[in-house]
Amino acid sequence: METPNTESCNDMAVAGDPNNPLLLWKANSDGSIPCPPKEIGGCGASSLELRCLLPELMISELEHRANKVIKREAFDKAINKTSDQCPCFYHSSKIRTNAIRKAANRNGSCDNYLYCPDANDIQEDDLLHFQMHWSKGEPVIVSDALRLTSGLSWEPLVMWRALREKKTNGDVEDEHFAVKAVDCLDWNEVEINIHMFFMGYMRGRRHPMTFWPEMLKLKDWPPSSMFDQRLPRHGAEFITALPFPEYTDPRYGPLNLAVRLPAGVLKPDLGPKTYIAYGYYEELGRGDSVTKLHCDMSDAVNILMHTAEVSYDTEQLDKIAKTKKQMREQDLQELFGVSESGTKGKADDEASKISCSMENKHTSNQSTKGLDINALPPDDSGSDIGDKPSFCQSEVESELTQCSKHNHEVNSSVKMHAGGHCTSDNQGYIDRSGFQCTDSDCSDQQKTGGALWDIFRREDSEKLQDYLWKHASEFRHIHCNPVKNVSHPIHDQTFYLTAEHKRKLKEEHGVEPWTFEQKLGEAVFIPAGCPHQVRNLKSCIKVALDFVSPENVGECVKLTGEFRRLPSHHRAKEDKLEIKKIALNALKEVINFLDPLPEGSKNRDEVVDVTKPKRQYGNRRGDLKSGEDQPNDEGIEERKPKKRGRSKR
Repeated sequence: METPNTESCNDMAVAGDPNNPLLLWKANSDGSIPCPPKEIGGCGASSLELRCLLPELMISELEHRANKVIKREAFDKAINKTSDQCPCFYHSSKIRTNAIRKAANRNGSCDNYLYCPDANDIQEDDLLHFQMHWSKGEPVIVSDALRLTSGLSWEPLVMWRALREKKTNGDVEDEHFAVKAVDCLDWNEVEINIHMFFMGYMRGRRHPMTFWPEMLKLKDWPPSSMFDQRLPRHGAEFITALPFPEYTDPRYGPLNLAVRLPAGVLKPDLGPKTYIAYGYYEELGRGDSVTKLHCDMSDAVNILMHTAEVSYDTEQLDKIAKTKKQMREQDLQELFGVSESGTKGKADDEASKISCSMENKHTSNQSTKGLDINALPPDDSGSDIGDKPSFCQSEVESELTQCSKHNHEVNSSVKMHAGGHCTSDNQGYIDRSGFQCTDSDCSDQQKTGGALWDIFRREDSEKLQDYLWKHASEFRHIHCNPVKNVSHPIHDQTFYLTAEHKRKLKEEHGVEPWTFEQKLGEAVFIPAGCPHQVRNLKSCIKVALDFVSPENVGECVKLTGEFRRLPSHHRAKEDKLEIKKIALNALKEVINFLDPLPEGSKNRDEVVDVTKPKRQYGNRRGDLKSGEDQPNDEGIEERKPKKRGRSKR
C-alpha cells in the first residue's frame, strides 16, 4: 500500500511513521499472524499459514552431499590443475598474444587489457582462458562472431519485409506496423511507422530549423517473447552466432544456470532482445543515441549485427557545431550559473532560439528547454513522420520496390553492412545482403566501430555512485530538464557520463571504465554487477541475450537485494530473475550428477513452485509438454553446443 514514505529505502523510517497504516497490523499474543486488517486490504479474520517451498531437510542434505564431493581426491586434483597464469601475458608481464585490446589506462592496474579472441580461432582450451577473465569480473570481446553463421541479412528492409510476409501469412496479429520509439533528446516516446523508422535508420533524420540530428531508438523489438515467432530465421541466426555456447546457449548451455530450471517452473525472460537505434559519431552532448548507465541483473552477451553510417553535408555539420556551442552556453547558465563568454545577455538570446515549450502530447502543461521533436523537418526526403499521415500500403510497396532495385542510389549517403561479412569478387566486395561496396568502404567498416562502450568495474560502483550523487544536477533527462530526483544513481538509468564527466570522475575518484568501440560482428560479454553505458556511433542493430553463469551467482543475489530496496514504482522492479531458485536447482542437478543417489532411494530434492497453480501443459506455443525439460520454440532448430572454430593441427 502506498504511504508517504514508500520511496524511502530505510525500513526503520517507514516503521517509525505514526501515520503508517501498517502499524495496525500486529501479531497475536500466541505468535500467530492474522490476515491484515481491512483498512490495508486484508480480511482481518483468518490467520496466515506459513508454507515452505522446499521439502524438509532438502537444503541440509544438499549441503552434506556437496561437502562429500569437495573432499574427494578427484575434485581436489581438478581444482589444482587450473593455472593462475593468464595466457595473454608472459611471466614478465609482457604481452604474448594479439587476442587482447587495451581499454583503460589505470596506473598500477593489471586489468587495463580485455581478452578479445577471434570467434574463428576459439579452441577447446580457450574456454579455460575465457573463464580466467570472466571469474575476475572482466568483460570479454569476441570478434567476427558473424562468420559462424549462414550469412542471413540483418539489413533493415529485409527484416521489415519478413514481418510483412508473416502478417500476409496470417501468423502475426493484424496491426498497422506502428511502433514506439524513444527520442534521445527528451526521452519521450513517439509513435512511428516501422518502415519510416528504418528509412531514418539508413538516411538519417533531423529536427526542424536547427539541423540537429534526431536520434530515435527502438528497444526490444520485436518483443523478446515474440522474437522467434516474428523473425524465426533471424532468431536462429543469432543463436548460431553466440560464442562460448557452454555459457550462452539458451537451451542446452551446461554453464548457463538459467536452463537448469525444471519443467513446470516459471522461467524468466532472458531474451533475445533487439536494440535498434540511430547513431552519430561525434558526441553531441545532448540528444545522443545512448543507453544510459545501468546494471543488468544477470550476465549478458551483446552482438552488433548491422550498422549504417549516415553522411552529413558541410552546411548541416556547421549548423550542428553552432547549435552545440549554444547548448554548451545554455548548460553553463542553467546548470552551473556561469557564462562561457562572461556576458549573459547574448548567451540567453542564443539559447532562446533553440529552446521550446513542450506542452504537447508528451508534456502537457510542462515547460522545458530543448528542441521540438514533434515538428517536421523542412525537407521531402520521406524520412519524416511527426503528425504527417502515414504512407498508404501502395506507397510503401512502391518505395520498397524502388529500394530493392536501386540499392546504391537509395543509400548513396550511407556506408552500410548487413550482418555477415564481405566476400571478394572481381568488382570489389559483395556483402551477405547483396549490397556492393568498395575495398575502402569495407575497410572503413572494420576500422571504425558502431557503438562506444563504457563498462565500470564492480569494485568502483560505490565511488561511481558518490560522483553521481554529487553531480546529479549537472545531467539532463526527461524533457531535457536537469535531474532532480534520484532513487539510485545506477538503477535509475537516468545518467550518461560524457567525456567531460568521465574525465572529472577519474580526477576526483580515480575511477576509469573500460572504454572500447564495438565493431560489426563483435560480441561483448558483460558480467553481472558491472555498471555500463553505450553510445551509438552509427545506426546499429544489436541483439542481446541474458544468461546466468556460476561465477556471477553471488553478484546476481547482491543485485536482487539492491532492487528489492528500491521504491515500489521503480522501473528496475520489473526485472524478475528469481536467482535463488535458479541457483538452488542448478546446485541440485550438479550434486545429483556428481553424487548420484542409490537406486530406489527417495529423492527429496524436488523443488516445487507454489507461486502459481499447477496445470496441465497443452500443445499451445510456449507451453511445456509433460516430461519435457525445455520448450521447443518454433523456428529454431534444436541443437546441442558444438565446438567452434578450426580444429587443431
